[in-house]
Amino acid sequence: MCGIAGIIHRNGAGDIGTEMTAMLQSLKHRGPDSTGFAVYGSAGSNEYVMRFMVAEQEDLTKGFQIHDEVKQRRAEVDKRLTDLGVNITEKVDATEYAFRYRFTFDGDMRKMADFVEDVEGTEILSLGNALELIKDLGDATTVADQYKLQGFKGTHAIGHTRMATESDVDIRSAHPYWAYPYNDISVVHNGQLTNYWIMRREMERKKFRFQSSCDSELIAVYLADKLESGIDLEAAMHQSIDELDGVFTYLVATNDSLGMAKDVMAAKPMVLYESDDLVAMASEEVAIRQVLPQEIDTIDPYDREVRVWRN
Repeated sequence: MCGIAGIIHRNGAGDIGTEMTAMLQSLKHRGPDSTGFAVYGSAGSNEYVMRFMVAEQEDLTKGFQIHDEVKQRRAEVDKRLTDLGVNITEKVDATEYAFRYRFTFDGDMRKMADFVEDVEGTEILSLGNALELIKDLGDATTVADQYKLQGFKGTHAIGHTRMATESDVDIRSAHPYWAYPYNDISVVHNGQLTNYWIMRREMERKKFRFQSSCDSELIAVYLADKLESGIDLEAAMHQSIDELDGVFTYLVATNDSLGMAKDVMAAKPMVLYESDDLVAMASEEVAIRQVLPQEIDTIDPYDREVRVWRN
């Protein structure tokens, strides 16, 4: 059992950091192990934001030597970016092991991402013009405080609270997932895909690379493949209902859109509120009430339902 949530401001930016934190904190009972945010800010078309880590949180408990190794890995990442001609305009140390870089770059983005991730222990969490993906161990308030997310201004966001059932409690297994190395595509998911390995092998034959064994990452990669082939987001999501087997509800975000899809059985919960200015959705209505405490009408989407909103 996990919790998912999404919000989009349809007429400008809002405090999506604070809003998503409140929504996810109210879903803590659905997943206390880790929390993840995919927030969409306002980076320009010619600059990128990269969130990456060079170690797991639990690695720092393994002795004094790991702290020196973390510094060495980060220095090697900096060197490789410089060697490739990346112009870093801002560096933020989110934690001892997780960092946020803003930069400009005219080269091959896949080559750059692969070169960075070749550094031992390094994983790019997100890379895009608008997307910033933050995930770590703990509840929403803990993670938001650690990464200073309250007050983050943006147009839309999705988030996830995780209860570990089939994999370790670590950052790599936490949601959301980014479709490496495609800009600004992220997914959160509640459910299970039964044709995960068949679909994953198909994507790998197309030269897609996976960073985990989580079926939620497959959804992100699947949709990225459709978008790359020229299919629009809503059509790709409709196709996913027939091509992804299992029981699932998922949310997907791109640089300008937020989408929701439910499978043929609609067994995984989703509650939705929509107005001209704001759309909010979550696994439980209590999460929507964190940002809309007044009297509102909500709906439960039906089976095979797909919706897409744009800002």
